[in-house]
Amino acid sequence: MKQFADLKGDEIVYDLYCGTGTISMWLANQCQKVIGMELIESAIIDARLNCKNNHINNCTFIHGDIRHLLMSIDQKPDIMIIDPPRAGIHKDIAKQIQSIQPERIIYVSCNPATLARDLGLLIHEYNIDAIQPVDMFPHTFHIETVARLQKK
Repeated sequence: MKQFADLKGDEIVYDLYCGTGTISMWLANQCQKVIGMELIESAIIDARLNCKNNHINNCTFIHGDIRHLLMSIDQKPDIMIIDPPRAGIHKDIAKQIQSIQPERIIYVSCNPATLARDLGLLIHEYNIDAIQPVDMFPHTFHIETVARLQKK
């Protein structure tokens, strides 16, 4: 995923559905700032604690529904990481993403059907540069997929 993000060091990164901040923290040393958003309050508490315990100071975590948070943040992202639950992103979030227009989107999916649906919502503003399946769960039918989208 770091290769897909292609960070140079001065980017603002949004991490949607950030959970406990693992992706945010993994990218933090290669960008200016990461802003993580998550609906589950206990995950946000853990993300903040994880950053504190790992001496990471350029991550901010916001608790709430992404549909209501996304347009309220003043800093425009250069890159957006999207790692939604199996249901994928809400169509309103897809519209907001297109309005914000980050240069790149890295979409991490555990559900090929919702990935295809969501890419279909974003394809008008973005080209799909690369897609990489990752078999993280051998001996099961589950597969993770990482897609890189570039603004047209």
